[in-house]
Amino acid sequence: MSSVPLALDVEAVRARFSALQRPFVFLDGPAGTQVPDEVIDAISGYLRGSNANVGGAFETSRRSDALIENARAAAARFLGCAEEETIFGPSMTNLNFMLTRTVGRELREGDEIVVTRLEHDANVSPWLELARDLDLVVRFADYDLADLREQLTERTRVVAFPWASNALGTLVDAEQTCALAHDAGALAWVDAVHYAPHGPIDVASIGADVLLCSPYKFYGPHLGLAFARRELLERWRPYKVRPAPGYETGTMQHELLAGFVAAVDYLESLGWDAIVSHEQALGSRFLDGLPSGVRLHGLATMEGRVPTFALTIDGKRPADVAEHLGERSIFVWHGDYYAVEVMRRLGLVDGAVRVGFVHYNTAAEVDRLLVELRKLS
Repeated sequence: MSSVPLALDVEAVRARFSALQRPFVFLDGPAGTQVPDEVIDAISGYLRGSNANVGGAFETSRRSDALIENARAAAARFLGCAEEETIFGPSMTNLNFMLTRTVGRELREGDEIVVTRLEHDANVSPWLELARDLDLVVRFADYDLADLREQLTERTRVVAFPWASNALGTLVDAEQTCALAHDAGALAWVDAVHYAPHGPIDVASIGADVLLCSPYKFYGPHLGLAFARRELLERWRPYKVRPAPGYETGTMQHELLAGFVAAVDYLESLGWDAIVSHEQALGSRFLDGLPSGVRLHGLATMEGRVPTFALTIDGKRPADVAEHLGERSIFVWHGDYYAVEVMRRLGLVDGAVRVGFVHYNTAAEVDRLLVELRKLS
């Protein structure tokens, strides 16, 4: 059997997205991807034919019950876990505040949380707020394994880290990081928001205790998704109303769950090998053509990274660069993208321009961006 990854038919992929049938270059995926039409159809289909609350003795309510079961099954496939280990919520940030508050019931004054400076603030501020309330200690690691080891003590209770940096695209060795956390007797708390669009997740293989992601970053609706190990969920006492089962705190966004199922089905129809191979090729093409006047902050090859790039151009504000590109229908982000510690460490007061390629982008779009960057630099 051949080990060569299947080639991605990018034109066939793009045909599944009405949003891509316009003369825009969407390089803003790190803040939220476009969605295929099947996701839109699933959301509207639920609202047209199944809209009801759960637990009722009538058809539309039973359809909603079945949808939630299907959503848990899709989440379990996507994360590599049991269905009862999945939690849905309004956003990753919302879920993380809830889960950190829940684990806080077990923490005591002086206990320590280790976070990394590569992280999005959604996996930093919840710990900082908890530390203020409970007199905990939050330690920051400059992400490399050696520095992380130095931050671990006998009081470390949680190691919170990103699988991939949403600012620089840097990949973290999730398996080794989880192992270090466990060796210290701590929980491994993984932010997979930025990694999730770019590669397969298997929580068991990396040893995660908690992992969070955002379906709207991987071609689904605005929603949050979390995994937590069964043993933890059975032990913890969540903040919720008494009649509610599990960890969801109220009526879920059923129509968005329908869209989530469709997004997982969409990804499964393509396969991760084809997605990863195509994205790596786009990233390499971009790096090979990057003008000398553009400064890249982060790894200079595709080894150890996803195709997300932080750029600055001497003498030009990131906001002005983004505006120039936007006026030419090339959509990128500027600022710190909530990666507060990264930008502080790099000394980028105005942040940077963020370019993010995903599998529906094309080589021609890479080249179109490079032409404009040459003009600016």
